[in-house]
Amino acid sequence: MAKVAFLGLGVMGGPMAGHLAKNGHDVTVYNRTTAKAEAWVTANGGAFAATPREAAAGQEIVFACVGNDDDLRGVTLGEDGAFAGMEKGAIFVDHTTASAEVARELSRAASELGLGFIDAPVSGGQAGAENAALTVMCGGDEATYAKVEPAILSFAKASRLMGPAGSGQLTKMVNQICIAGIVQGLSEAIHFAKRAELDVDAVLDVISKGAAGSWQMENRGRTMNAAKFDFGFAVDWMRKDLGILLLEARRNGAKLPVTALVDQFYADVQAMGGNRWDTSSLIARLEK
Repeated sequence: MAKVAFLGLGVMGGPMAGHLAKNGHDVTVYNRTTAKAEAWVTANGGAFAATPREAAAGQEIVFACVGNDDDLRGVTLGEDGAFAGMEKGAIFVDHTTASAEVARELSRAASELGLGFIDAPVSGGQAGAENAALTVMCGGDEATYAKVEPAILSFAKASRLMGPAGSGQLTKMVNQICIAGIVQGLSEAIHFAKRAELDVDAVLDVISKGAAGSWQMENRGRTMNAAKFDFGFAVDWMRKDLGILLLEARRNGAKLPVTALVDQFYADVQAMGGNRWDTSSLIARLEK
């Protein structure tokens, strides 16, 4: 078992850190809001620290799951950043969905300090984090990844090294492109079925057994039909992710017309007040 730190105890990071503790790892946590770190320790044991640097001191692996590129730089760099507290040979594993650019930047900075770095965004949402069923897409070198994979599998059902630094983030972008298109297609299908006066639940039951079936249909189809959006991955988070990947597409020349359109549809949902609704709320703009 490893001595580890976890930075960021949101709806994803809190449960992920909890699974590390349940699996016997010695966990020290840091959160910008100290009360949340204190509550986590009360529930899970371990310890909390006042700064990322203090949390990272003496740890073999430092995990992070924060909001965006700037948040990530904030917990890694500078006098109070985790890199300043880590010892040579320690490894930083970033589960934030961020840009490939920042992953490469931090990988270089870590290397200069004698540290390892793995970018490791996750898929599976809050339920996946709570149930230790996340899928983790990693970027970095093979030797470094091999050292952290057993700990990652404390909260993941699958983890794979996809290539050098930044490859994990690029793979997560592919994941979000797929989700955006599927949810929009499912929204239109359910909307059409309603207008055609079909039994939507019966329709979903039969077509989910064929080529139209998907995780989104199985897990979100009926709640979309019932206009229930108070769970899962928030629209605000999806727009952040889509913004990152559309910027990357402009850099690499990829043509993403459907994804760009769905991004604007999510902006419509935000304008309806659905910032914190689940991403399946795309159907709401069709039925408003």
